[in-house]
Amino acid sequence: MGTREEEGGRRSVERVQTGVRIERRILLVLKALAASHGMTLGDLVEGIVLHAFEGAAPFGPESMAKIRSLKQVYGLDLDASDSHLLVERKARGKARK
Repeated sequence: MGTREEEGGRRSVERVQTGVRIERRILLVLKALAASHGMTLGDLVEGIVLHAFEGAAPFGPESMAKIRSLKQVYGLDLDASDSHLLVERKARGKARK
């Protein structure tokens, strides 16, 4: 569990490195969104998850507009209805040895 630090009400937590496989275009949108907010990808994902755990929307209208724009830039045509339908295909042009 995190502990409260004296200064600014910040929470001290233990972070771990993990390898997560994620759809390429989703990752591109997330990285661009994090950069536009001046935060790391990890910080953004933590915020999204903590909001989701409480049943709260993680993004306001301004961020949603940014997400729509980034989805167009990166050709992301998936939405929530696709979340349980995704299957992985082999990456194009990458031979594994």
